[in-house]
Amino acid sequence: MGKLQYKKMKGSSNLRQRLVLATLSSTPLLIEDIRAEHTLPGLHPHEISFLRLLEKLCDDCSLIINETGTKLKYQPGTIMGGTHDLVHDCALTRSISYFLEPLLVLALFSKKPLTITLRGITNDSKDPSVDTFRSTTLQLLKRFGVPSEGLDLRIVSRGSAPLGGGEVILSIPIVHCLNAVNLTDAGMVKRIRGVAYSTRVSFQFDNSMIHSARGIFNRFIPDVYIFSDHKKGPAAGNSPGYGISLVAETNEGCYISADTAISYGRTEETGEIEEERKELMPPEEVGEQIASVLLGEIEQGGVVDSTHQGLLFILCALCPQDVSKVRVGKLSPYGIETLRHIRDFLGVKFVIKPDPSTETVILKCVGCGLKNLSRKAS
Repeated sequence: MGKLQYKKMKGSSNLRQRLVLATLSSTPLLIEDIRAEHTLPGLHPHEISFLRLLEKLCDDCSLIINETGTKLKYQPGTIMGGTHDLVHDCALTRSISYFLEPLLVLALFSKKPLTITLRGITNDSKDPSVDTFRSTTLQLLKRFGVPSEGLDLRIVSRGSAPLGGGEVILSIPIVHCLNAVNLTDAGMVKRIRGVAYSTRVSFQFDNSMIHSARGIFNRFIPDVYIFSDHKKGPAAGNSPGYGISLVAETNEGCYISADTAISYGRTEETGEIEEERKELMPPEEVGEQIASVLLGEIEQGGVVDSTHQGLLFILCALCPQDVSKVRVGKLSPYGIETLRHIRDFLGVKFVIKPDPSTETVILKCVGCGLKNLSRKAS
């Protein structure tokens, strides 16, 4: 047996994405200098939590972290999936959605369909909410041939930052391979849907956000429905908070989303150093702001919003060896970094062509042809 060759990388940038692509491509990975020069060096709690989640999901994977947490050796194993009492407590430094996106991609190519319970923060200002994940991200998977049966996210309880207390149950079916796509026409918006939620605050917060958001959209489209999800008791988690998630559905089956979350409460109980917290915003302003953000995403003209560009590119790269073609708005920094990682791990290069007439960008690639060879024979 020859010496194992590790792919060497440095820094903490997009650590989660590197690990996912290394797992799918069966590439041993060595990451050094993880925040080596920072006041608090090494891996953050949510990154360690994600590594532990990989251990639960994969069989025979190997993780070695040095004492300072600044060096990580990862050897991928077989993605097992599973439906028997799989539970993970997510770190409270990031929301559950931080763990959901990589789970989506990995579970599609697992041995068995995945059903997992995740506990922690369901809504914060750093990551897309679980509402956006359910209404938009899961819909994107269906465009690549993922069957609707067995594809679900159920919100058991909500948990706002900083103390969480939320719980969701994610179910993902397995596929043999994805389908190549041609997503170049975003179409026209035909309806707006959304969820305004509140935990451990007055239900009037929901009404204020809904009223102000509808006031923006009613100028443009009549079919607007935003429903209220006011939680109390055990279903409201451990911290007060409120927020709104909006999604625009087009006549071409595209979903464009925007969301935000406002939370407040004691932070010392998390045991972590709290980042600078945004000034609390009245619910009326929250509704107006996110409605305006969604209009900006629609105006960009892509088939997905900016937060879903990375996932879209990864799914295209995993398709059969056929041409996939997609249109997006202005490339986000996360999307650009994703294209680089796809090239490094999967060997897939995208042809990028700006479209000056619409101020959008068209990307084409030939997929790597990844197949799920570990799935159980039906």
